[in-house]
Amino acid sequence: MLQKLNLEDILFLDIETVPEVEEYAQLDDYKKELWEQKSQYQRKDEYTAEEFYERAGIWAEFGKIICISVGYFLIKDGSRNFRVTTFHGDEKKILKDFKRLLNEHFSRPKNLLCAHNGKEFDFPYIARRLIIHGISLPYKLDLFGKKPWEVPHLDTMELWKFGDFKHYTSLKLMANILGIPSPKEDMDGSMVRDVYYEKGDLDRIVAYCELDVITLAQVFLRLRNEQLLQEDDIIHI
Repeated sequence: MLQKLNLEDILFLDIETVPEVEEYAQLDDYKKELWEQKSQYQRKDEYTAEEFYERAGIWAEFGKIICISVGYFLIKDGSRNFRVTTFHGDEKKILKDFKRLLNEHFSRPKNLLCAHNGKEFDFPYIARRLIIHGISLPYKLDLFGKKPWEVPHLDTMELWKFGDFKHYTSLKLMANILGIPSPKEDMDGSMVRDVYYEKGDLDRIVAYCELDVITLAQVFLRLRNEQLLQEDDIIHI
């Protein structure tokens, strides 16, 4: 069935997130209490709420999006390009720009959004942050009342599960086992918070996020048993 999808109808995406404020001490007392309750099930007794705060970026209620990278295919006269760009900076502007892209270019019924573990992380995280900022949901993220087969989302991790709901496979592992050349990355997801707050190097995070979008597209091509993108096929805009 994947082979029946038109590659040009799919928007590939990845987000990077960090804690909403740099330090636990910057939270007011009530938010600290809420954080302690929210994080209890993961940290158990191994960490204090303050020690665990560096991981707050994985929750939309305590984190924020610092960039959304997107990629899409353009196919013309037998040539195939993959164009990559990133929305970054102020979170509210990121979300508005991303919503505008969806509404203007990926709002048709045939359009789909694709991410790795997107159904558990990227898609709901973006939707929650939109609501927190008072921005109405674009149609592609408004799932209320939709039947499962009407949800316009593709998830490469879900595709790899083949019905095995216990199975988690990272994007890097999928790329490795599918023979996709590993991009030259100088960081991983666990470093995003420190690179953002301590080093102030957003450009480095953007480059990392865009590499993940390219890898995501490569994995999708392999799942369709198609030829991988070559370096000359990728255009950063």
